[in-house]
Amino acid sequence: MRLPVFVAASLCLLGFPALAQEQNWPNRQIQIIVPLPAGSAADTVARLFGQKLSERFGRSIIIINRDGASGAIGTREIVSAKPDGYTLGIATSTTLVTAPILNKNAGYDTMKDFTHVAMVGYSPYVLVTHPGVPAKSVAEFVSLAKAKPDTVTYTSVGDASLARLGAELLSQMSNIRIVQVPYKSSTQAVMDVLNGRVDSQFGILTTTHQYIQDGKLNALGVTTAKRVPEFPDIPTIAESGLPGFEATLWVGLIAPAGLPESIKMKLNQAVNELLNSDETRKPLFNQAIFADPMSAQDYSKFIAADLARWSDLARKAGLVH
Repeated sequence: MRLPVFVAASLCLLGFPALAQEQNWPNRQIQIIVPLPAGSAADTVARLFGQKLSERFGRSIIIINRDGASGAIGTREIVSAKPDGYTLGIATSTTLVTAPILNKNAGYDTMKDFTHVAMVGYSPYVLVTHPGVPAKSVAEFVSLAKAKPDTVTYTSVGDASLARLGAELLSQMSNIRIVQVPYKSSTQAVMDVLNGRVDSQFGILTTTHQYIQDGKLNALGVTTAKRVPEFPDIPTIAESGLPGFEATLWVGLIAPAGLPESIKMKLNQAVNELLNSDETRKPLFNQAIFADPMSAQDYSKFIAADLARWSDLARKAGLVH
């Protein structure tokens, strides 16, 4: 049966504008919110993909840094944005996993408040020490910490950072007590290890690999399950007497909850295609970030599993109740 003209027109007015907006996305400027400082791994990813996606979609993309509270401040801004595809955000294992676990005032639910758009990649942490620390291996580091409990120090990027949980995992698995010295950024943190003010750091390779190559820091072990092919001489912590140890920083793209499926899929496809190109993989590798493309659905499952794993560790450590 044919609908009366005025009814059909009313349906068009009610439903078609939103559909047309989805189909025409993007038709104006996009912003990507980075909840961590300029120069961080998250910021590097945002600027690289901002440029590449701008070229792909033919629209300008601006990067906005909103750092603070281990990423919670900027991440809350992503939550409150309109889910129309014109506000995107960078997520990391710190902002979507450890911050909401360890910070009661994070102000968002990782699985309910976001559209998980696309995984970008991961960056291994590496346990590094100042050359003056008498420990050249994970085993020696553990022995030193056992001999001097509550005296060996390590840096983290705040109480709610993954580096803190990585250190807690090391402490639990090896039965040691080491002291956290929190910083606002990984760059600041590594400088005090370089200067000998702090003994050690679970640092991302992005900010530590050059110092390791120059002999200014000693690399004891990487936090991945397997050795990093590009750094084959650095053993894993798992193979250094702590089997099963794993803690890596990941970076991805998110949007507010309710992002239309068509826009999510368009973005996921674009990011994955970029990750499979040398023009994108090489700049990421230069920052010690290893591309890991996956579907939006798999990315969401990955986040859920990571959240469950670290939540369990934090409860066992008495960090949350």
